[in-house]
Amino acid sequence: MAKRPVLGLTTIVHIRGDNNSEQKVTARVDTGATSSSIDTALAMALNLGPALKSRVVKSASGVKERPIIKAKVNINGAVIEAEFTVADRKHMTYKMLIGQNILKQGNFLIDPHKGADQ
Repeated sequence: MAKRPVLGLTTIVHIRGDNNSEQKVTARVDTGATSSSIDTALAMALNLGPALKSRVVKSASGVKERPIIKAKVNINGAVIEAEFTVADRKHMTYKMLIGQNILKQGNFLIDPHKGADQ
């Protein structure tokens, strides 16, 4: 069996924007989240978009309709193109949330003892 990459509860993500800029972001890994999410300001700074569609999302802050964009991320050497809901995350510690849609594509394992820098 091939060795599967292991992520912690947070992980370093390199995200490339449509304007060829790249940002290194510490993202929260959330196995309970169906989809991944990115902060509105970060998506704008990287010139990501346009919105492909929108989706109603249930979160801790309530039920809201959010635009969905596609972006390429590099996580632990795996380059993955995935959909992200765009949300105002300025009040949150992490500007990006990695959900099941990316975790499944990357075939990642999660170790809660592992930190983002390991």
